[in-house]
Amino acid sequence: MKINKSILWSLALLIIVAALYRIIPNRPYGFAPHIAMALFAGAAIKDKKWAFAFPVFSIFLSDMLYEILYLNGLSQMRGFYEGQFSNYILFAGITCIGFLMKRVNALNLFGYSLITATAYFMVSNFLVWFNGGGFGRPLTVSGLFQCYTDALPFYRGSLLATMVFSILLFGGNYLLNRQSLQTKIIL
Repeated sequence: MKINKSILWSLALLIIVAALYRIIPNRPYGFAPHIAMALFAGAAIKDKKWAFAFPVFSIFLSDMLYEILYLNGLSQMRGFYEGQFSNYILFAGITCIGFLMKRVNALNLFGYSLITATAYFMVSNFLVWFNGGGFGRPLTVSGLFQCYTDALPFYRGSLLATMVFSILLFGGNYLLNRQSLQTKIIL
């Protein structure tokens, strides 16, 4: 399958912009485009290898930038850390959820954004708790709920970001496709 060069350049630019956005200092907790990117990739990119590569590469690029900033004393957050591979797997999983979105409409966009942000929150924080990360909560049911409570500011930000960036990605894709159709009709 051949991919349109302008679409490929647009996706490459989006990957870079999203990676740079994620490392902006003092942005709201969890407010990043990557969950929406994974959902969009699964729903809109027909070639599955590109669908998986799109969000995972953007996360990897921003992790690499974080690591460079950390190594140069410009960030307190490491880019590469133990358990990071599971984060990439989670984004691949979100892409798989996007494969299930057969129709793009406002209700599906809202529902899938809610599902993917919530799934990411639940699984990622379970892994943080299970591996002793975060505040090192005890491996008890109470400790798990403490871990989820600790992460609520990130959940709010990621839920809002997923909704906002999903609207931008899916809406932009709709407008580009509509413009492309009108151009073809005129020609």
